[in-house]
Amino acid sequence: MQTPVNTLKKALQAGEVQHGIWLTSGTCVLAELAGNAGFDWCLIDGEHGPNTVSEMLPQLQALAISGTSPVVRIANAESWMVKQVLDLECQTVLIPMVDDAETAQEMAQAMRYPPDGNRGMGAVLARATGWGAVSDYPRAANREVCLLVQAESATALENIDAIAATEGVDGVFVGPADLTADMGYPGQADHPEVEKAIDHMIERIVAAGKIAGIITFDESRFAEYAKKGVTFLGVGGDMAILNTALRELAGRVKS
Repeated sequence: MQTPVNTLKKALQAGEVQHGIWLTSGTCVLAELAGNAGFDWCLIDGEHGPNTVSEMLPQLQALAISGTSPVVRIANAESWMVKQVLDLECQTVLIPMVDDAETAQEMAQAMRYPPDGNRGMGAVLARATGWGAVSDYPRAANREVCLLVQAESATALENIDAIAATEGVDGVFVGPADLTADMGYPGQADHPEVEKAIDHMIERIVAAGKIAGIITFDESRFAEYAKKGVTFLGVGGDMAILNTALRELAGRVKS
């Protein structure tokens, strides 16, 4: 067996817009459903969803059957968290709350084996290598992993050029919700100052030659963000979609 090619990373680096959905339910059933729905990627959310490492594993297995690329967002910018999800065979990792180039560099190091980083050499015991069946993993893994860091604060806005320029960072994801709050406009993603900040960050990320990402539930903005250079585009969340569908159905039958 050989290390699988990270098809999501390959498509993103080729400039192809990849649409995906957030998974916050913590269940493999919804992961399987979303994986078979036709999205390019599904993100298992370990920051705001009830997803421990043990709960991520069956969701990754469900996505593997569907063929949809998995992404994991860990809870915090911690090297040990990066190591755990990589060993689970998730090649693309999203790191929240990365405010500066120093933190971005730490995460880039955590993603890769020496001499390019400091990831621990224990994957022979893990799912990433098929528990030892993938013979070339220590040599090929660095090439196939994909690091996306989240810029979602006023500090990250100031440091966006340095974050995007960090070696080993494959892309930068703009987190609109936390950015609005940190800028003093909580819940106002359409505030002119917030939109100006988001546009500026996307512009600088693209100018640095890195993957630009964002999430929006507003379907009218999908094409707009793609035109601005966003290729890692989150378009919804499992629980939000389910909640809306259930409430609409209940409303129809009760009317």
